[in-house]
Amino acid sequence: MAVAKQDHIYRVVFLNQDKVYEIFVKNVYQSDMWGFIEIEDFIFGSRSDVLVDPSEDKLKQQFEGVNRSYIPMQAIVRIDEVKKEGVAKITDIKGNVSAFPIMPPPSKP
Repeated sequence: MAVAKQDHIYRVVFLNQDKVYEIFVKNVYQSDMWGFIEIEDFIFGSRSDVLVDPSEDKLKQQFEGVNRSYIPMQAIVRIDEVKKEGVAKITDIKGNVSAFPIMPPPSKP
């Protein structure tokens, strides 16, 4: 008996220009570029094209034509594997959420 391949869906929450981005993707990888996470196969609300969320529509336009995005590790707030996609959104930073400060690698003399 063959087992059907289950597609994974990940919710990725990260900081970008004083905003909190929450997006859904099918693939998340540690990048070959030091200090970055790769995300690809973006999922945007295909449930209803009649009802449009302005925040999700802005994200859809921003990531239109993007095959893969590289997010700095220190900008990542959280990555969750979820059962189904939700609504992608951009929100203002509230409370004490901030990027983790990171020191660049020391330069060689």
